[in-house]
Amino acid sequence: MHVDYPYHTDLQRGRSAETSDAGYIRDLIEQVLFTSPGERVNRPTFGSGVMQLVFAPNGAVLAAATQVTVQSALQQWLGDLIEVGGVQVVSDDSTLRVQVNYTIRKSQERQTTEFERAI
Repeated sequence: MHVDYPYHTDLQRGRSAETSDAGYIRDLIEQVLFTSPGERVNRPTFGSGVMQLVFAPNGAVLAAATQVTVQSALQQWLGDLIEVGGVQVVSDDSTLRVQVNYTIRKSQERQTTEFERAI
């Protein structure tokens, strides 16, 4: 078991909340997506920089740039844990939706997860 992200307590058990291997990997993907390079002191290149794209004009260009950015960041930082099958990015009005298809290398389990942020 792994500590759940974002950190919170499990009030019923009176300790840190835990998550499964699959939940842990989903949490790692979220951290890679929404951490900007330069935010982490000991890993200044960690992250994808997706949040910097929030200030770009919304549309097909933003969606394409986000897709390339996300796929390369996930391969760089989580390539030993997952195999990225594909990334779909949809820019709809003021919402950026990122869907990641991946396979967990340890269990060969295929997963699809979606993250949504208002722009």
